[in-house]
Amino acid sequence: MKKVLFLSLILSLCFTGIYAMAQVPGKIGPGAQPKLILLISEQNIEGPQRAWWASEVDLSTTEAKVAQKLIDSGFTVLEPSDLTKSIRQDKAFRLLNLSEEKSVKLGNLSQADYVVLGKAVASAGGNVPQSNMRSCFANITAKLIRVKDGKVVAYLDASGSSAHLDVITGGREALNNAAEDLAAKIIAAVSKGGN
Repeated sequence: MKKVLFLSLILSLCFTGIYAMAQVPGKIGPGAQPKLILLISEQNIEGPQRAWWASEVDLSTTEAKVAQKLIDSGFTVLEPSDLTKSIRQDKAFRLLNLSEEKSVKLGNLSQADYVVLGKAVASAGGNVPQSNMRSCFANITAKLIRVKDGKVVAYLDASGSSAHLDVITGGREALNNAAEDLAAKIIAAVSKGGN
């Protein structure tokens, strides 16, 4: 009887320790869902640079793809609607080129764990040989910032390409491909604890 009681006590302590480790921010595990804000401005071929926080548009192609991948991996991605009140109260949040300081402040107000601050640009190249299709390329640069101390924990870049008859659609496809690459890098950086 004492052995059974002792064994159940040991098992209980082990499970409590595992559960507590899963609750550490920045670690992926049962019950841990790091919250992120995506602040990636985007410029597709021949289009203006856009950002949801500056003009109240929906998430960009890049942000939508990154958000989908992060959510599929167990992260919580804060939506623009979750941040509308904070953005309306402070006009400094409405700048297209948001500073690190302001992005961290927005992260604190929304109780996020990380902010992804970056830019995505798509451009058109030449024609594909013996075709009417155009080559399209996308590049994304971003910083992963830990909100609790404002530290940049990772500098990330990603790229993607596409070929399409329509350069706007080709640019969007290239941005999607680059966003998939970026999402994998964000997941890896946060999984390492963001250090």
